[in-house]
Amino acid sequence: MARTIITIAAEDKKWLDNYSHRVNLSSAEIIRRAIKEYRRQVSKGDLKRVLEATTGKWKSIKADSQEYVNDLRKEWEPWK
Repeated sequence: MARTIITIAAEDKKWLDNYSHRVNLSSAEIIRRAIKEYRRQVSKGDLKRVLEATTGKWKSIKADSQEYVNDLRKEWEPWK
């Protein structure tokens, strides 16, 4: 693991110390978990953004989706 030094507000440090004592974890472990959770949420947000940007892109296709996929797959199998 890499080590780093961070500067946080005095009230945040007090909260972190109190919380770490209550849950019996080190401050460093709480910060590691918080960063991991933050990264997970940011990644989820990126997925949500992509899904929102692509929603409805197939509205112009009038066929049943399974039918459409099957027709595409037929193009992959010219020998049949």
